[in-house]
Amino acid sequence: MLEVHDLHAGYRGTLVLQGVSLEVRQGEVVALLGSNGTGKSTLVRAVSGVIRPARGTITFRGERIDGLPAHRIVGKGIAHVPEGRLVFPRLTVEQNLLLGAYTKKDPQRRRVALERVFALFPRLQERRRQLAGTLSGGEQQMLAIARGLMSEPQLLMLDEPSLGVMPKLVTEILEMVRRIAREGTTVLLVEQNVREALEIADRAYVLQTGRIVLEGTGAELLDSELVRKAYLGL
Repeated sequence: MLEVHDLHAGYRGTLVLQGVSLEVRQGEVVALLGSNGTGKSTLVRAVSGVIRPARGTITFRGERIDGLPAHRIVGKGIAHVPEGRLVFPRLTVEQNLLLGAYTKKDPQRRRVALERVFALFPRLQERRRQLAGTLSGGEQQMLAIARGLMSEPQLLMLDEPSLGVMPKLVTEILEMVRRIAREGTTVLLVEQNVREALEIADRAYVLQTGRIVLEGTGAELLDSELVRKAYLGL
């Protein structure tokens, strides 16, 4: 579905990613792991069109998308839920969700998408008239994920969905990620909770200093000496 080949990207002339190649197959949860500053967010920003690669190719469903503007990439079927949630605090939950469906001109499709995310996140349905800024951190993260799903993406990219979320809600959010994949949406997951991410991931990649240094199934990486020492403290 998604193929990244020899990707070089960064900011203001400084390369953060240096020759990254990876693939995400349809129906998978693929985790992207690494310490802060290794280029995880840079990679998903390049895929979503927020930044333009300096070199390399990004192909989605057989079509090159590197260089396309972000709104065109959303229209191709990719949704990016950025780090930090970025909900609109003075709008209601429902208004935030409908903004996620701005590419859908058919009101019926927007209603169907809304019903789907309310089925996935019943807590949001209970709070549909509540201002987003009054939700807890975990509820705001659920709202951000649900808003991403409103565009009916084929690929959902989640950047640190557990960041700033109470521990008891982290497991619930990551279990929801797995459910989203089971229901047909492929997921690329950037996540700081390495063990929890690998437990739900079909495959994973480890980034260090802008390069892929390890890849394999979730189970394989959980058993990897590098992962156990560097990220699990074992």
